[in-house]
Amino acid sequence: VQLQASGGGLVQAGESLKLSCTASRSTNVFVMAWYRQVPGQEREMVASIYPGGHTKYADSVKGRFTISRDVRRNTVSLEMNSLKPEDTAVYYCNMARGSTMYWGQGTLVTVSS
Repeated sequence: VQLQASGGGLVQAGESLKLSCTASRSTNVFVMAWYRQVPGQEREMVASIYPGGHTKYADSVKGRFTISRDVRRNTVSLEMNSLKPEDTAVYYCNMARGSTMYWGQGTLVTVSS
């Protein structure tokens, strides 16, 4: 399974950015998620969406980020608003079911102050 992420880039604080990730297979039974990692720190879960549509968010992004999925297109997206410099990281998409997990290659988001 391949996950292809896109949409990263350089923005200023307060601006918005949308990340997208497309899987090479059906995703409808998988939990889809976005993680991020800063060099020297552990990878952290940013947002996740379950097959039934239930979502979870890290406290640091609640109210600013929105995760969504399109099962027909095997995609998961992350709409990021009111970006802050502390959101700067490499963002990874992830799909998981039980012990099975797949990762995308990561896309860099840089937020300047």
